[in-house]
Amino acid sequence: MPETKTATVVGAGMVGLATAWHLQERGVEVTVLDRRGVASGASWGNAGWLTPGMAMPLADPALWAYGPKAMLDPDAALSVPFRFDRALWSFLARFISHATPGEWQRAMAALTPIDRLALEAFDELEAGGVHATSHPSRWVVGFERERESRPFVHELRGVAKAGQEIRLARVPDGVRVPHLSRAVQSTWTLEGQRYIEPGPYVQALATSVSARGAKVLTDAHVDDIRPVPGGVEIAVHGHGRTTSDSVVIATGAWLPGLAQQFGVRTKVQAGRGYSFSVPVEGPPIDHPVYFPARRVACTPYQGRLRVAGTMEFRGPDEPFQEGRVRAMVNSVRGLFEGVDLDSREDEWVGSRPVTPDGLPLVGRTAASGVYVAGGHGMWGIVLGPATGRALAEMITTGQTPEEIRPFDPLR
Repeated sequence: MPETKTATVVGAGMVGLATAWHLQERGVEVTVLDRRGVASGASWGNAGWLTPGMAMPLADPALWAYGPKAMLDPDAALSVPFRFDRALWSFLARFISHATPGEWQRAMAALTPIDRLALEAFDELEAGGVHATSHPSRWVVGFERERESRPFVHELRGVAKAGQEIRLARVPDGVRVPHLSRAVQSTWTLEGQRYIEPGPYVQALATSVSARGAKVLTDAHVDDIRPVPGGVEIAVHGHGRTTSDSVVIATGAWLPGLAQQFGVRTKVQAGRGYSFSVPVEGPPIDHPVYFPARRVACTPYQGRLRVAGTMEFRGPDEPFQEGRVRAMVNSVRGLFEGVDLDSREDEWVGSRPVTPDGLPLVGRTAASGVYVAGGHGMWGIVLGPATGRALAEMITTGQTPEEIRPFDPLR
């Protein structure tokens, strides 16, 4: 295997920048390219949850009952436009085909090794000079009815059975959780997880990569990648051509545009998430709040509360849909007290890269020197640093770490 002395990473989100950082740890000279800017895709406005205990396959058996109802409910978390789109409906057919107990268990077994490494990978970044903090915290998980908690508890038991430690406990009846209304009748806590403010964290990672000598170029749209004698050539619109020993394609929901020509045939669909932040009356909420039945995730954010949710299957570059924000507000309006859902700021949409089988695409392609890192669905933030570390090892040694072996991009 040729020695990798130089590498270009296409994509300045969590996954791409973590890969760049770990390549630098191994002595590789790195250039990072992004068409818009640092954390400009799915990395900025998401919930920022570092929850390996909840990093599980998206296609679960409950989808067979929930999906048809969601298609008829404008306020449902799952949203699919009613239009002829052959590629989208083909993806959805493959996606739902994996929503069986056996497929869920197989995918969970594949995710567990990297889930178990996720938090220590953040410790490594922070100990290595990335000036950002991941916050340990309890999670408050609320349901309007006791029976709604059963699918969530069942899923976490499946995660525990696959090999993770899950510290889930029921809050005794009569114990009130501040800022939750009386409509929330069943409350649980989940310990052992963390959260971050994702935009600032990814920016701090970019700053560290740059400070260690990397070129981080924004407004750098990659038109083409092709292997050439002695390396891989990258054509950047308006910047000419450059050559590196290796290239990593980490472009999230846009990954197929560059990777498909190198044998990466797994479909990647944009599963768009929305978020906004709101003020809280009185003491701030200092822990994440999750409403699984509503598919809404809330996180402390710069003195406010970030509210995030929805899985909208559209093109990654389609316009912001105001109706998705209204749906989120409608779904949780009666569940809070002292949270002003009408004073919204930071409204955002980002495209998560979703694969049909729920597994990322991480590793070498059919072309020498070309690698991909993407397809993490909702888990790109929590699994990004562990992914980058494993991929950097593969690129520099030629060996495939066990935690990414199930994520072969050529599967």
